[in-house]
Amino acid sequence: MTKQQQQVHSPEALFEPYTVRQLTIPSRILLSPMARAFAPEGVPGEDTAAYFRRRAENGVGLVIAVAMIDHPAATSEPALPNLFGEAALDGWSEVVRQVHEAGGIIFPQLSHMGMIRPMGSQPYPDAASVGPSGLDLQGNKVSGAMTEEEIAKVIQAYADAAVNAQQIGFDGIELSGGHGLLIDQFFWEKTNQRTDRYGGDFLKRTRFAVEVVQAVRAAVGPDYPVSMRLSQWKMGDYTAKLVDTPEQLEQFLNVLVEAGVDIFHISTRRFWEPEFEGSELGLAGWVKKLSGKTTFAVGSVGMDSDPAEDGDAGHPGLEELLKRLENHEFDLVAVGRALLGDPAWARKIREGRMDEIVAFTPEAAARLY
Repeated sequence: MTKQQQQVHSPEALFEPYTVRQLTIPSRILLSPMARAFAPEGVPGEDTAAYFRRRAENGVGLVIAVAMIDHPAATSEPALPNLFGEAALDGWSEVVRQVHEAGGIIFPQLSHMGMIRPMGSQPYPDAASVGPSGLDLQGNKVSGAMTEEEIAKVIQAYADAAVNAQQIGFDGIELSGGHGLLIDQFFWEKTNQRTDRYGGDFLKRTRFAVEVVQAVRAAVGPDYPVSMRLSQWKMGDYTAKLVDTPEQLEQFLNVLVEAGVDIFHISTRRFWEPEFEGSELGLAGWVKKLSGKTTFAVGSVGMDSDPAEDGDAGHPGLEELLKRLENHEFDLVAVGRALLGDPAWARKIREGRMDEIVAFTPEAAARLY
């Protein structure tokens, strides 16, 4: 018997609707945003629409889909979907239509890679990669620091993408603010060494994100849901920290809430691991407690083990997830690899067919189905 089958708490908690602002999400399961490079020339096609639809019609309440903003250094891969240009917007319109027809809700995750984009990347190899100080995640100098003019252009690109999303029927938007992407590069001391108004202590380093949120909020109005994905860890550095104490975290969150964030999507490697000494709360639990805002949790949900490690890394399984959800530690749970492996993962959980779940494999990540 697997850990997923040793249940005391009912999986029905995962299938209760949830309302944020005027938006009702039909279940507590969301499809985690994953950079699936299956959009030739940045245009999502019928296969993309079918991919998201399959998850929505099998019990995923909210789909979050990576979408690149209109800036030449935003992406390193021509097949990542854009949220600009007539062809891409037409493609997204069909994606939105099919997810809605299947009963789901969908947000795009507005993304800019910043300095994790290798120099010379397609589709704009002549564009220099940009970041707050031109430093990569290892602290190496790669390019010049962004000028305030460049910063203003990128902020406008986020706002324009949010307007595009709203106009073609997305139910809200998410800003990618974790994992070492551009917004996170402004947050993090190692990559933000600026001495102007976009640099300084950990609160001053939120200025870029605040201006992005304010521009988006001004563009989409007061009632359109705006989420921000956050993480302590960065690509290649799982020990990185933006904040060290609950007090710092509360100050950090308050600035973002005041700017206009409705939802926090909190990415950790393992949702069950305590974030601060003296409490069993994970990072998502702390964010919910301190901000009072809608909070999504993510981190090896639905996986009995971590494929990147030997053994199960002490994974408590689905039972721990259900316990924390019923205790209101967070509001929705993001599922990534498990839904890559099996589009019907949510339905099988609900119907008690855990032994029929198709396990995630690396091959699953290499195809769109």
